[in-house]
Amino acid sequence: MSDPVVTRFAPSPTGFLHIGGARTALFNWLYARGRGGKMLLRIEDTDRERSTEAAISAILDGLTWLGITWDGDAVHQFARAARHREVAEQLLASGNAYRCYATPEELTAMREAARKAGRARMYDGRWRDRDPSEAPAGAKPVIRLKAPSTGETVIEDQVQGRVVWQNEDLDDLVLLRSDGNPTYMLAVVVDDHDMGVTHIIRGDDHLTNAARQKQIYDALGWPVPTMAHIPLIHGPDGSKLSKRHGALGVDAYRALGYLPQALRNYLVRLGWSHGDQEIFSTEEMFKLFDLPQIGRSAARFDFVKLESLNGHYIRQTDDAALLAELEKALPFIAHGSELASKLDDTLRGKLLKAMPGLKERAKTLVELLEHSRFIWADRPLRLEDRAKTILTAEARAVLAALLPAFDAISDWSAETTEAAVRTYADTANVKLGTIAQPLRAALTGRVTSPGIFDVLAVLGKSESLSRMRDQAKTSAPVAP
Repeated sequence: MSDPVVTRFAPSPTGFLHIGGARTALFNWLYARGRGGKMLLRIEDTDRERSTEAAISAILDGLTWLGITWDGDAVHQFARAARHREVAEQLLASGNAYRCYATPEELTAMREAARKAGRARMYDGRWRDRDPSEAPAGAKPVIRLKAPSTGETVIEDQVQGRVVWQNEDLDDLVLLRSDGNPTYMLAVVVDDHDMGVTHIIRGDDHLTNAARQKQIYDALGWPVPTMAHIPLIHGPDGSKLSKRHGALGVDAYRALGYLPQALRNYLVRLGWSHGDQEIFSTEEMFKLFDLPQIGRSAARFDFVKLESLNGHYIRQTDDAALLAELEKALPFIAHGSELASKLDDTLRGKLLKAMPGLKERAKTLVELLEHSRFIWADRPLRLEDRAKTILTAEARAVLAALLPAFDAISDWSAETTEAAVRTYADTANVKLGTIAQPLRAALTGRVTSPGIFDVLAVLGKSESLSRMRDQAKTSAPVAP
């Protein structure tokens, strides 16, 4: 029986959780959960100047909002520095590492010489087999890996295939800096080993790191985890993803009104596929996701597709569940505080009643909020310009004439209001649209809305009649 799968997501807390990082976390989560394994979270905070508590919070909040869970507590890499130093000393003792006393000036000269000669290897290995007794007095050395200088370093990557580096092109990398702080390369290997990580799934910008890290694993005699380096995400035009393409933090997608389950579904299809299937439940993702199905080319981010998918999820979500999603999003989306300040059980009831009509036209929760504004807007309503043009003197007269018929309705509903409008239309010998358009403008302040009789039912008799009276008074000014 094979060992249980253990993956890890290891972000650097130097900014928000960007969309590429969210996809990497998702792939690690799906791969582990689909095999009954664990996904661990490690905060790679060794860059003390750029790492912030705010960034750590943003990463944790972003993962939580997306519904991506991790096992155990998050591990902070910086807190493990003593363990990293211990391993560096272990490599020194075994002869797989050495102290290098090269000065900054010497290293600069080596780099320039290597560039002129067209060599990939920058460090010339001058302290590799030299006696430390020759070191200048008071010099503080770094510790370097004594990497193999001949042969090849090979990674059998689950996405990229067999990747080969010539060892003569790889430097003896620094494991411990002269101030005693471990480098990223050493820390990652030690942490992954100690955490029992079996599969490393990360962006292909780390592919070169894989060669250097494998050399550390080999020097320590540790098993190398299975690796999968996934292509980066590009914009729809094929260029590097930028903010105009969607290179935003996960928090920005929340503020734009996307549902977490829709964003998960969109991200899983960025680079991975299962036939022509586009819509996946979380359970299907767990069951179907696998590494060899990830393509080697960069995935292209497309806001149009994301919006379309989000609209699908909005329409398919149960009305009560969608109202709950909207309510959770209010602190984060534009104008959400306006609704939040008015929300009570009565208003929730109205929103729930209107939800079937509202969600048919909304692609985001921001649109859903705006489409619902007519339900909770203050009187007198602010009218869109197009609604103002509809509410002519003749249209206001129609509203005034319709008021007695509505006032006489005792059992207020979509059906009874529709019957009253149709009776009035027949009596007045006018088309239904002649009544419906000014009625919509008066009740919602807009020219588009859910079905007008559904709107009447949601608003209720008292509110509907009050709004009609506001606009039926031809002498009254139109609300700005």
